[in-house]
Amino acid sequence: MVLLPPCAPELCGKDFRHTLKKPSPNYPYGYKTKKPRVVPAFTIQAMQKNTKVIPPPKCSVFDPMPPRPTLFRKCYQRGEFPVCIEFTNYGKRLAWKVPIEKLDFHHYLPMFFDGLAEASYPYTFIVERGINDLITKGSYKVLPVVPQLIIPIKNALATKRPNVICHALRCIQMLVTGCDKVGEALVPYYRQILPTLNLFKDKNRNIGSGIDHTTTRGENVGDLIESTLQMLERYGGPDAFINIKYMIPTYESSVLN
Repeated sequence: MVLLPPCAPELCGKDFRHTLKKPSPNYPYGYKTKKPRVVPAFTIQAMQKNTKVIPPPKCSVFDPMPPRPTLFRKCYQRGEFPVCIEFTNYGKRLAWKVPIEKLDFHHYLPMFFDGLAEASYPYTFIVERGINDLITKGSYKVLPVVPQLIIPIKNALATKRPNVICHALRCIQMLVTGCDKVGEALVPYYRQILPTLNLFKDKNRNIGSGIDHTTTRGENVGDLIESTLQMLERYGGPDAFINIKYMIPTYESSVLN
C-alpha cells in the first residue's frame, strides 16, 4: 500500500475564486459589468437582464411660456396710442395727448389689457398706468367692454411668468374695485381666468425665519392671488364664492368666515 502525500492546495478558496474573475483576452469588457441598456417601459425588454427603464417625462406644468410679441407692442411701436412717457421732477408719469373721456374704450381698453403679457420696460409701465387712468377717469365706460377683456387676461395669466401674473392681478384688482358692477360681470368668466390662479395659489417661498420682501412690494404670487380672490368674492355678488370654490377647491371665504 502506497501512501500519497496530503493534498495541500496552493490557493485557498477565496483566492481561487478571485482568479476566476480575471479578464479573458477574448472578452473586451473584462471583469467589469456591461452598462445597462435603456429600454421603454411596459415592454418585454423591460423584463430582460441588464436593462434600465426610461423614466417618465416631466410634466413641466410650472414652466413659463416663451415670450411673444403682443399686439400692444406692435401698435405702440407704430405710434397708434395717444400717450407718451413724461419725465417730471417727481418721477415718470403717463401723458395723454387726447382727453380720456373722448377715447373709444371698446378699442383702447382691450389693447391695453393685451399688453399685460409684456414683461419689459416701457411696456409694463405704460400698460399699468394706462389701465389705471382709463379706469379712474372713465369707469362708467368699462362695464360694456368686460367681455373683450377676458381673452387678454387669460393670455397674460397663461404665460406662467411670475412677474406677468403679478402685473395682471394688480390690474384685475384695479378693474374690480374701480368700476361698478364689473366684479359681478366677471363671475361667468371664472372658468377662463381662475385655472392658472389655482395652479399658483400656494406658490410661496419658505425662507424660514427670514423676511420675504416681495410681499411688501406686491410681487409675491401666492399672497397676491389670495388677495385677488378675496376682492373677486367681495365685489362679485352672492354667486361669486360658489363659483370660485368650484374652480379653486382650497379657497376659503373671507366674507362668510
